[in-house]
Amino acid sequence: MKAHRLMVAIALCGALGTGFVACGDDDDDSGSAGGGGSSSQEELSGKIAIDGSSTVQPFTEAAAEFFGEEQSGVQVTVGGAGTGDGFQRFCAGETDISDASRQIEDDEKEACDKGGVTYSEVQVANDGIAIIVNSDFPAQCIKTSDLKRLLEPKSKISSYSELGGDFPDDPVSFFTPGEESGTFDFFTDKVLETDGEERADKVQKSANDNQLITGVSGTKGAMGYVGFSYAEGADGIKILEVDAGDGCVAPSKETIQDGSYKPLSRPLFMYPSQKSMQRPEVKGFMDFTLENAERIADAAKIVPMTADQAEKAKSDLTQAES
Repeated sequence: MKAHRLMVAIALCGALGTGFVACGDDDDDSGSAGGGGSSSQEELSGKIAIDGSSTVQPFTEAAAEFFGEEQSGVQVTVGGAGTGDGFQRFCAGETDISDASRQIEDDEKEACDKGGVTYSEVQVANDGIAIIVNSDFPAQCIKTSDLKRLLEPKSKISSYSELGGDFPDDPVSFFTPGEESGTFDFFTDKVLETDGEERADKVQKSANDNQLITGVSGTKGAMGYVGFSYAEGADGIKILEVDAGDGCVAPSKETIQDGSYKPLSRPLFMYPSQKSMQRPEVKGFMDFTLENAERIADAAKIVPMTADQAEKAKSDLTQAES
């Protein structure tokens, strides 16, 4: 399997040339941006704490590496605990920026209100949720209605053959994100039409997308769902096309950006707190990230924003400063 974070590190090493890049263990859920490089901009220093979505994590790590090339005095730590756990830390005032693969929910807004944390929602990239299967799986496309039949909370389907068509006579086996994941929340809402619920039997969960891919690639007849950026190019799996009623559509940069890969296209966010944005290093990091969002997305193998999305993101960021 091609570990997604290794691909990011290789891309960054090539992009930064002689600049220092921290190429850590693929299994480590945190990273930091350090030194190297010089800049004519104001020299900044300090620490920035970021946690949240594991889907957004590669983008944020790439942003931290590039920013560290220009601002070696700023240490940026990036965690990937999951969108829900990230908001929990953020609303408790433990982090400066929360990465999210979905919008903040009402109970999280209440937690931030109680914690006195105000924030802005800033899109930084795009993603699609990829439906992945073991590479030997015969089907090429799956209807969203069949995904619902397979994974809804009360599903009793025990073999894919019950769906008919070219689905195999294999026992069902699923690898899906945990409840702390924004990917889980988005999928259960858009596909299963539940409030964060899916079947419990025949399912193995992990907050780590690479572990889900490993599980699917190593299990005959397995199926799962992960962020498209993790699935693209991974060994031992294939990505199914999805039919939401208008025919089969494969996830790609183009179909995710234009929303035709539905209902599994989604924006990715950073939530900076208003208090943290008063610090020059945090403002500098966020400004840098949006100014270089396309380059960062390319390095992180994540779908970049459109021009209109990027313009709106810069406008939204200014709200975090007032």
